[in-house]
Amino acid sequence: MATTELLITNVRVVRPDAPEGTEPQLTDIAVNDGVIARIAPNLDRADAAKVVDGRGLLAFPGVVDAHQHWGIYNELSTDARTESRASAQGGVTTALTYMRTGQYYLNKGGSYREFFPEVLSATDGNAHVDYAFHLAPMMARHIDEIPYLIEEHGVTSFKIFMFYGSHGLHGRSSSQSDFLMIPPDERYDLAHFEFVMRGVQRAREVLTEYAPYVSLSLHCETAEIMTAYTKLVERDDSLSGLRAYSASRPPHSEGLAVTIASYLAHETGLPNINLLHLSSEKALDAALRMQLTFPQVDFRREVTIGHLLADVDTASGIGGKVNPPLRERDDVEALWRHVLAGEVDWIVSDHACCRDELKFGADREDVFLAKSGFGGAEYLLPGLVGEGTKRGLSLQRIAQLTAWNPAQRYGLRRKGTIAEGYDADIALVDPEARWTVRAAESESTQEYSPFEGFEMTAKVTDTFVRGHHVFADGKVVGDPVGRYVRRGR
Repeated sequence: MATTELLITNVRVVRPDAPEGTEPQLTDIAVNDGVIARIAPNLDRADAAKVVDGRGLLAFPGVVDAHQHWGIYNELSTDARTESRASAQGGVTTALTYMRTGQYYLNKGGSYREFFPEVLSATDGNAHVDYAFHLAPMMARHIDEIPYLIEEHGVTSFKIFMFYGSHGLHGRSSSQSDFLMIPPDERYDLAHFEFVMRGVQRAREVLTEYAPYVSLSLHCETAEIMTAYTKLVERDDSLSGLRAYSASRPPHSEGLAVTIASYLAHETGLPNINLLHLSSEKALDAALRMQLTFPQVDFRREVTIGHLLADVDTASGIGGKVNPPLRERDDVEALWRHVLAGEVDWIVSDHACCRDELKFGADREDVFLAKSGFGGAEYLLPGLVGEGTKRGLSLQRIAQLTAWNPAQRYGLRRKGTIAEGYDADIALVDPEARWTVRAAESESTQEYSPFEGFEMTAKVTDTFVRGHHVFADGKVVGDPVGRYVRRGR
């Protein structure tokens, strides 16, 4: 009788804790009960119930994509099925997806005690990869629920959307309370952001076991700057498309929001702050300045693969509208410099599937009528391996940026590396593959891609989630095996 359930042979394991630049050595990986049992060369094939030949490919830790948006434009249960398929296609084995009350998502307000069980019910049994949720306290009662969410559901990460104060998801907003579905006597403003920070810190002080993994993430853009600049851009006939949208949400809007958020973290004593999808040199500069100013705050800096691969000229049409916007090429190059300097903590997809019928307005070329966000989880690891290694990014650093760092920050204690005792979440990558991005070949239901026509120089061939072979031979295989992950313990 076989004593090994799964044996993955002939792979070059990329370890995030290996010395920088270490060449991965050929080895085998034995898996039992979804957990890595042994890593060593020439393990006994006859002792395994199932053997998968890794063909000398790179074995990366399964990607912990720390920024997705399931259910923002499609029904949540549908997105859990289809967008988790796109995740598996890109080597993502754990998706951390943002969720809030208000318009979009479940399109309802109220207490998270009532709302979040509906979220869990909608996703249960539908995902092909493991998943967890970040939650956004949108109103005062949500702040009071933070300890409950941590203890009852293992939710250890929370979010503030700084631009929602007087700006909507896609542009100007005329009614904050309607859009956010908050009580009419409450405001989603700087004071609320302060109180959220105080609430998260109170929870950390009481729930000390969870405290290292409890953090607050911020979408840093300044509503007043964006509203004013949108008016200016709409009157400027020389700007159109993605360049116009970028100008309407200028980089200094990010820098200002980063500065405000950082001072509030200092004021409230909250040490664990994540600065999301920084898209520009000004945003990264502000983030690094704030780290020097407030060394007691453990800032983490996030960048998306979209902002690293595409700019306002190279993205395929206004399907590349996203918040914060794709930028000029100078900003793309600046982001890469910061990545290579070790000043970025993790890289994500910000995957938000928006189908064609919802994405574009009556005038398909009017960027201000289009919805914000696009998918991209399927291009995260191959895009970073291909472009990153060309620029001198080590394989070990890629494993840190895509798996280990976000797993550690967000309390995924058994994710993020290939080592004995950890979940058998593994992505096999061919670093020599050459292929062209075609939206029609994606597992996502999104019919277009801002990366359409991009030439990729690495490809995910196989994905394993807790030892389940969920992506093989270019296809998602088997029934959904993804589980909700409680974090922090």
